[in-house]
This record gives sequence, C-alpha cells and structure tokens, in this order.
Amino acid sequence: MSSPEDLGPYRLLSLLGSGGFGEVHLALDAEGHTVAVKVLHPHVASDAFALTRLAREVETMRRVRGPHIAEVLDASLTGPRPYVVTRYVQGRPLNTLIAADGPVQGDDLVRLARGLAEALESIHKAGVVHRDLKPANVIIADREPYVIDFGIACALESASVTASGAIIGTPGYLAPEVLEGKDAGPEADVFAWAATVAFAAAGRQPYGTGPAAAIAYRVVHREPDLSGVPSWLGPLLSECLRTDPAARPTAGQLAARLGVAAPPLAEPAPSGGGGRWARESVVAREPAGFSPELPPYPGPDGPARNPHAVTPGGQPVDEARTQEWRPGTPKRSVEDARSRHRQKLHRRWVIGSSVVVGLFAAAARQYLADVSLLLLVLYGIALAADAGIALLSRSRHRLLVDAVGGAGAVAVWALLSSLFSPLTLLLAVGAVVFLLIVLVVAS
Repeated sequence: MSSPEDLGPYRLLSLLGSGGFGEVHLALDAEGHTVAVKVLHPHVASDAFALTRLAREVETMRRVRGPHIAEVLDASLTGPRPYVVTRYVQGRPLNTLIAADGPVQGDDLVRLARGLAEALESIHKAGVVHRDLKPANVIIADREPYVIDFGIACALESASVTASGAIIGTPGYLAPEVLEGKDAGPEADVFAWAATVAFAAAGRQPYGTGPAAAIAYRVVHREPDLSGVPSWLGPLLSECLRTDPAARPTAGQLAARLGVAAPPLAEPAPSGGGGRWARESVVAREPAGFSPELPPYPGPDGPARNPHAVTPGGQPVDEARTQEWRPGTPKRSVEDARSRHRQKLHRRWVIGSSVVVGLFAAAARQYLADVSLLLLVLYGIALAADAGIALLSRSRHRLLVDAVGGAGAVAVWALLSSLFSPLTLLLAVGAVVFLLIVLVVAS
C-alpha cells in the first residue's frame, strides 16, 4: 500500500501552489527525475464530464513540444485523486518577478515576447488553446520564459466546474469575446499574449486594476494603456489587443514577425511514470535577419515610417522605431555577459583605488614621507600581482587597466602634493573616509 506521499508512480515532495483546478506538487518520477504533478480539486475530480474532456485532450496536449513549454508528460484521470504531470521548471512566475524587480526591459523583454509567441504557436499547432495565459502561468528560468498549464483550463471548462456562472480566467487577460460569453479560440490566446507582454514591459496592467467587472468593462469598451511599452513592440501589441478577434494576427504570424519559428509537432511522449519521455531540447531556428513584415530601423536621414503601426481601432499611425532591439540580432551568451560585468567592476575598483591611494599618499607626504612612499609601493605591488593574473589569463584589458591605475595613483599623488596644502588634503581624506564608511553601512 502506497504511503500518503505517493500518488501512483510519483512521490510528492512539497506543495508548489494551488489554483482553480488543483494543487501543484513537486514530485519525483519512478526514475528519480523532478516533475510537477497537478492533483485536481475534489469538485473537479467529481465532474465526470470535465474529466472526459480532459482525458480526450491529454493525448493532444502531450504532443506539444517546445523549448518554452512545460510539456504534459503523463496523466491519470481515474481513481479518487486524478492528476496531470508536467515538466518541472525551476524559476519564478512572471508576476512575482515584476513585483520584485520591476518591468522587464531590453534583451529580457525580447526573450519574453519571442518565447511566449513561439510557445503559443506550438500549442495552437497541436490544436490546443491555452485559455488562461497570464503572468502567473509564465515561469522565468535562466531569463527564459516557460508556459505552464496550457490546455487544462479549456479542457476542464464544463457546466459543473463553472456552475456559479463565473468565467474561468483572469480579468485583464481574457479577450473581449470571452467576456461576452463566446468560445475562446486561438485569437483569445493572442490577446492574452499581448496583455501579458504589455504588463511585463510597463510593469502595470494595460487595462488597469480594480473590481473584475470594471476591468472587464475596460477590456470590451476602452483602449489599453500601452504607455511605457517600447516603440518597437507597441504597434504589435495594439494589433493583438483589437476587440475584433479576426483582426488579430495569429500566433504563427506573431512568431514570424518577431523572428522565430515554432518546432514541429512532436509524437506523444510515452506514459507510465514519466521516466521515458523525450528530454531533448528543441531549439528554435534563428533567422538570418529581419522578418520582411517588420519595418526598417531609422537610417542616417531620420526615423523610418512604420507601415504596421496602428491604433487598437485599426487606424495607421506614424511611429518612430527605436534601435533598442531588432529581430535577428545575435544574443550574448551568459558567460559573455558575466565577463563584461567582471571587467566593469575591475575597472571601477582600480580607478577608484588609484585616486584614494594617491590622495592618502599626498596628504602624508610632508609629515610622514615614509608612510606616503609605503602606500604607493604597496599599491604598486598589489597592481603587479593583479597584472600577473591578467598575463596568465591573457586579459589585455585587465593588464591595461592595472597599468593605467598604477600610473594614475602616482600622477594623483604628485599633482595633489604640488597644488594643495597638507591641511586641505587631510580634510579631503576625512571626507573620503566618511563616504567609504557610509557606503559600507549602506551596502
């Protein structure tokens, strides 16, 4: 007999969260791999119609594969505790990330927009509609987005699950047609994509906050607030947030205009414990350059006109494009970014320390000449040791900074000694010491 921590072949380790349909647990499969197991709530598990729909959809959902999707790996919809198993992505939900760190900008915003568009195209190609795409269902791990819970909301939407008359979904991310009681198709996911990306880019909801009814009214009758969204992205979001679903681009068109292509539809992963599912990562094809649907960036003669810039009502506008990013631009690797950051820190420390050492040595020159020279000698030894490390690592940049730092300390010492009196220099030393103490305490 299985212990209470076991559910079929899965060992539940800890509760990750709870949603409208079930509780999500971190678990281990039969081979010891971590997975996410969503155990359906009792009121959902008792709905035979909802489970029938979910069982019919699971095989389709298991065919969805992509680098930005937490794939469905397994499911058991019989017994007292039905569950669905997906790939576990260790990261933070997008809404939590924005609440802690503020809006997503630069390359991270590009990754988010492209990754979510690619995920939606993969989902739609398999004949699945996510139905509840929102920041809470986007996990950010290693700066890349991953979509979770796709297809489950749509499959479980039934008469008894929604017996209260409530619409399944989150205000501000539900498309106008869904709020008006119509079926949610792929176009509704495109609307949710735009609302999610707009929230990430601006750090606030495009339709504001407040009671659900008020937000729903704005979605149907008002235009979204896209202030704070970069100009390269705003026109595309405006198209996707149109009230008429037929006027929105498809997920495939989104992916094409952002310069990505979805992976092909995969065969279903084998069931029975989740240990044999395919773990190969599907890598999107990088385009050679722009998508022809995206307008050119400003040239030397001024900003280019964007033929695709439109208002939510469909009227063309004149939009100046920025050079913040353009599709096809190679991404820097994580190691390259870390290397640049280390170089910047090293440069700042050497420049700052050379000024401080030069100032202290100049202040001590008249009364403590030996101490003044000792400071310069010790600083020179430290820089020589760092230059040796630079030679071993073949870092010309670091070697050059060390050489400039040493020369700068001597130049500051000689210049300050000749221009200012010892009293003035001692006052300057006191000010620097005070600032250093403040910085240490503040940090």
